[in-house]
Amino acid sequence: MSNPHFKDFIRQLANPLKFKIFLITQLPSAWFAGLKIEKLTEQQAVISVSYKWFNKNPFRSIYVAVLSMPSEVSTGILCMGALYKRSPAVSMLVVKNQGAFYKKAVGKILFTCMDGDKINEAVEQAITTGESVTVDCRTVGTNQQSEVVAEFSFTWSFKVRNKEKHKDD
Repeated sequence: MSNPHFKDFIRQLANPLKFKIFLITQLPSAWFAGLKIEKLTEQQAVISVSYKWFNKNPFRSIYVAVLSMPSEVSTGILCMGALYKRSPAVSMLVVKNQGAFYKKAVGKILFTCMDGDKINEAVEQAITTGESVTVDCRTVGTNQQSEVVAEFSFTWSFKVRNKEKHKDD
């Protein structure tokens, strides 16, 4: 089952100005690195980063830590959308990540995650069971020639928030 509020979530973050405000206030280093939403649906997120002075390494390519930012955001934004305005509230946390690098990252790199359905299923399971549920999300970074530059996987954990803590919210 999908989140009925996901379209509202997309309207909030798909606006470039609102996404920049989100990055500045919540992920300032990602804003400084220049992350952009290229595409956002309930099933797929595409986040880009471009080579520039701030995010380069001595080998004239994008620094590995900078590549981690759009890769995580491409999975995390789908998680956030699945949780947007949910009742009961569900928390999310990265519990594991891995990366593999295949080519120098130069120019514009697009990280694509297509695990929205898996994420929604995990959130539903967490709500239904009341237990912590994890989901492995894969994202692939490609360059402007559609060559795979890097692949990352992030394991996200979802858990219904403790109602006792949030009675006054």
